[in-house]
Amino acid sequence: MSVVGFDLGFQSCYVAVARGGGIETVANEYSDRCTPSFVSFGQRNRLIGAAAKSQVVTNCQNTVQGFKRFHGRAFADPYVQSAKSNLVYNLAQMSSGVTGIKVMYMEEERVFSIEQVTGMLLTKLKETAESALKKPVADCVISVPSFFTDAERSSVMDAAQIAGLNCLRLMNDTTAVTLAYGIYKQDLPAPEEKPRIVVFVDVGHSGYQVSVCAFNKGKLKILATAFDPELGGKDFDDILVKHFCEEFSKKYKLDARSKPRALVRLYQECEKLKKLMSANSSDLPLGIECFMNDIDVSSKLNRGQFEEMCAGLLAKVEGPLCSVMEQTKMKKEDIYAVEIVGGASRIPAIKERIAKFFGKELNTTLNADEAVARGCALQCAILSPAFKVREFSITDVVPYSISLKWNSAADDGLNDCEVFPKNHAAPFSKVLTFYRKEPFTLDAYYNNLKELPYPNSSIGQFLIQNVVPQESGECAKVKVKVRVNVHGVFSVSNASLVETVKTPEGEEPMETDQTVKEEEKHQAGDKEEKKSETEEMEVNEAICGLKEKKNDQPPQAKKPKVKTKTVELPVQNNLHWQLPTDVLNMFVENEGKMIMQDKLEKERNDAKNNVEEYVYEMRDKLHGILEKFVNEYLDGPDRDAFSLKLEDTETWLYEEGEDQQKQVYIDKLAELKKMGQPVLDRYMESEIRPKAFEELGRQIQVYMKFIEAYKTKDEQYNHLDELEVTRVEKQVNDAMAWMNNKMNQQNSQDLTLDPVVKVQEIQATAKELYSACNPVVSKPKPKVELPKDEKTENGPVNGHQGTENQSPNPDKTTSAGMEQETAETKLPEMDID
Repeated sequence: MSVVGFDLGFQSCYVAVARGGGIETVANEYSDRCTPSFVSFGQRNRLIGAAAKSQVVTNCQNTVQGFKRFHGRAFADPYVQSAKSNLVYNLAQMSSGVTGIKVMYMEEERVFSIEQVTGMLLTKLKETAESALKKPVADCVISVPSFFTDAERSSVMDAAQIAGLNCLRLMNDTTAVTLAYGIYKQDLPAPEEKPRIVVFVDVGHSGYQVSVCAFNKGKLKILATAFDPELGGKDFDDILVKHFCEEFSKKYKLDARSKPRALVRLYQECEKLKKLMSANSSDLPLGIECFMNDIDVSSKLNRGQFEEMCAGLLAKVEGPLCSVMEQTKMKKEDIYAVEIVGGASRIPAIKERIAKFFGKELNTTLNADEAVARGCALQCAILSPAFKVREFSITDVVPYSISLKWNSAADDGLNDCEVFPKNHAAPFSKVLTFYRKEPFTLDAYYNNLKELPYPNSSIGQFLIQNVVPQESGECAKVKVKVRVNVHGVFSVSNASLVETVKTPEGEEPMETDQTVKEEEKHQAGDKEEKKSETEEMEVNEAICGLKEKKNDQPPQAKKPKVKTKTVELPVQNNLHWQLPTDVLNMFVENEGKMIMQDKLEKERNDAKNNVEEYVYEMRDKLHGILEKFVNEYLDGPDRDAFSLKLEDTETWLYEEGEDQQKQVYIDKLAELKKMGQPVLDRYMESEIRPKAFEELGRQIQVYMKFIEAYKTKDEQYNHLDELEVTRVEKQVNDAMAWMNNKMNQQNSQDLTLDPVVKVQEIQATAKELYSACNPVVSKPKPKVELPKDEKTENGPVNGHQGTENQSPNPDKTTSAGMEQETAETKLPEMDID
């Protein structure tokens, strides 16, 4: 099972995996742990990540970025309409009314949904994780901003499905950071002690998030969150771009916003300048060559001027900080530490204001860029059965208060009830009890529009079906279970009808116990999600004006000859902006087709690049290392003919060969290699041949020394048979004669001709010589065993069996030798291995 965490950022993404007993942030194919959130559409394929970012200038209108904040938003959304002016690509309205992105892809105009584009980005991140883990990736945890609404969260979940991912949990950015911080802490207070309070501030590229977390040993609990979606690194970039646009308009009479390419380049340079100003307070230059109309532009700015320009933005820093302190009713002295993460947290002015607010130095113990991804991977490891992780429970909060409204059964009016107040623990379930005679609809909505950075307060409608009255005609008791799940999404998870059944007169009151058991069984099912995170709420007369509850008394108070049973009721969900199943399936299918098209185009480009690479490589070598191996006047691939062929191929590549099928390039490369490979083979043979001859000669010398030693009666070879040694001598002499003959022929051979002998033949000769000679040369001496009566307590008399002239007692060498000689004469036979 894969354990992967994805930090799906506005500007860049990070992938963290669990392996080797820890969490590791993995690098992409460019050896960079940061993957830009860019998708570029071309005539034949898509480019995603770093490759797409490289095309942001040359293919600016078809390269999309910054689309994360368009999730779950209608095209008419005020945020979408205001953001359009700063985009170089085009937005369009889809048939369902949501925002889409209009691009040219495969030489036709296409409109992709935000879910599709995010799905493409997730596909790339999935490939990065699979490359690192060397196995398929499906299960994962994905980060989202804590201020995302249900519609935005559902949109991200749909994108994950399009990418073929099973998202185990959508995790809030700040919650992921708290987990990455707390799970490694060994000094946290015990569960019964006062918790340690830590504030986490995440200043990203597109948003500003603050959370207050209470830590105890083995658990964390988010106490409150606050945020400002309009305060992030991109907002500082926008101010710089606006400043330089005005300056260049006055100074050079250039309107940068009229040229998308110029605007993209200006954004890139302003982002670089912003980062430089964070580390340097002196005047810093900004210069762009051929900015517009072949005009070079230049300017300069320092940190002080920049902070003056951003005074309005910087004034917003304290707002969320004050908000979390008010929500938790805490004093600044209660705060143990303030941890700051996020790319834009490096801006000195932001750090100064946060530190001043809390009156303490900020901590940067976490990696500002990778903390979210690492926290997501840790959460995935906790949810995965494949990894054993320290017990650590995580309790998040509901960011916005959620209410239900419905039509009253008693009168025609509307009734409503706040089900989950702001900062309520999540995930969490509640069971509501209604009394109805017919199906009814519950409308879920956010009841505080002032705190909602989203124009539509509706979450969705839930129709409770198949509700019928009791046999007596009275209202039936309907239990509805509502839940904020692990993704932070509200839903009506199930509904059940509690029926009252009368029993025959003769039965005893023990049926009361059965009633209790039925009720307990139903309640146990309601609490199946997580450890008592379910509570029951009676939607009583005070709340909704319904009929008086007669059946709602404890079971013991009911008549003994009555029992209940529960019937599950179907619930029809109609969530705001949720993709229909058929549309989602179509998007999944389309993504599969585009992945295949990208793969085919990559193979085609690789084939083309192979031809280009071969042309450049061989052209350089023909006048270099291959020069003396090429014919000049003889028949065959002479230098001039081959050079001309390479030149023609290069011209073809940049003209009619620019856009050919994969097989055309394969055939072209084969045609070139037919001329060039013999030359290259001759060169390679000439490089390796001397070493092969040298190795064969060294082998011959070893065997010749062996033969000479045998002839001089060397004792270590006196056990060998003379006939065997004679055969070895013949093999060695034949090999030497063959080698000398081939070396002489090769030395007189022209280098432009094929070699007389190839390395493969030399190696085969060496192998044959080894096979014939080595068994004889390495033949062991026969082992000599002494009869039992000739052995001493210390073993054989010669000390070490199979070794001559050795004795366990160095002072008795002569006698030992005599004993050995006597033993040998008495042995009837010898064992020869």
